[in-house]
Amino acid sequence: MNDTTNAQTSETAAGATPPGEADGFAVIEKLNAENAELKDRVLRVLAEMENLRRRTEREVADARAYGVTAFARDMLTVADNLARALESVPAEARASADSSMKSLIEGVELTARDLQSALARHGVTKLEPLGEKFDPNFHQAMYEVPHEALPAGAVAQVMQSGWKIGERVLRPALVGVSKGAAKTAAPKGE
Repeated sequence: MNDTTNAQTSETAAGATPPGEADGFAVIEKLNAENAELKDRVLRVLAEMENLRRRTEREVADARAYGVTAFARDMLTVADNLARALESVPAEARASADSSMKSLIEGVELTARDLQSALARHGVTKLEPLGEKFDPNFHQAMYEVPHEALPAGAVAQVMQSGWKIGERVLRPALVGVSKGAAKTAAPKGE
């Protein structure tokens, strides 16, 4: 027994760590590494949960804003038909119409305004591009037309109204785009 105790004492004196201490350092290092790994995993899970929360909030907001898209698209044909009905009555016929015809016209106008305000309450708004610069995100060009008052690339005519819901296009406006003023041919002598 003296020999083993002397051997351990001589190893300790020579600078080597006793076997029990070496195991303790290894365990501590292992626990520190495991602790760092667990911290990393927790941080990743927290970041993932935060991203999921943000994505869910965005999806809920989009569902609220754009949930009526299909229904609104169907209602646009009703709005178009009401507008066509009003446009089909000439101004002179409106002026000379009897009271029952005027009441009918006023009723159709009221219905069209009511439909537009109901759509607006749900974030659906009409695009009014006449005179604006042509924007392919909101307008669909059908043709070009010379126009004295508008610069080239501006919307000169609206064939069909466009609509948007929030910031998304529900239906682009069908438009005629200005080529600018008509060019006159210069005389050959000049």
